[in-house]
Amino acid sequence: MKHDYHVVYTPVEDGWIMATVPELPGAVTQGRDLGEARKNIKEAVELLLEAYRENARNDAPGGAMWETISIEVPVG
Repeated sequence: MKHDYHVVYTPVEDGWIMATVPELPGAVTQGRDLGEARKNIKEAVELLLEAYRENARNDAPGGAMWETISIEVPVG
């Protein structure tokens, strides 16, 4: 499943670039340059979503039903 996220890149100390995803609290990383920040935020989002899914599986009561839904979110 593909989903698009907004990423905010902010210059910080010593030329580093901080990357955050406002829709996903906790998705924060940095890189020495924009390319590295892009690579690192993709990995951070993947790991964060994987952890969310694992926690949801572990916390779900027995007999819970699961399904996937698709939602179109307007960009603006």
